[in-house]
Amino acid sequence: MTINRTTQNKQLVETFIQELFTKGNLDAVDHFLDPGFVNHDEPFPGAPAGPEGLRLAAAMFRAALPDWHSDIDQLIAEDDLVVERFTARGTHRGELMGVAPTGKTLVLNGIQVFRISGDRIVERWGRLDDIGLLRQLGLIPG
Repeated sequence: MTINRTTQNKQLVETFIQELFTKGNLDAVDHFLDPGFVNHDEPFPGAPAGPEGLRLAAAMFRAALPDWHSDIDQLIAEDDLVVERFTARGTHRGELMGVAPTGKTLVLNGIQVFRISGDRIVERWGRLDDIGLLRQLGLIPG
């Protein structure tokens, strides 16, 4: 049985998300992202461009929320594009965005679009519920 390219692309993105964000495997950046990877939306202010920005974002969330995991709510693919809608959550046990640990479960919803070339992710566009996260951290009124 042959797996088609669209199914392979979905599997690639799902494995990347689980390795990097759920398991905290920072080497997933090297394995799944093309060295010329372009992140069209920086993961946080001041983050470096390219693969290192995603590595630092994952490390930041993992340090603050050691049980951080990402659940894929939807995974849709067409040609070389894969869209992921997700809900991520973890217990706030370390400083995050200048906020001391609260012990609360933080929830972050978002959507990402990945472009695949060959067996590597070459581009990403994403939108996260930043306002929801800031409210949960008490940085803006709820």
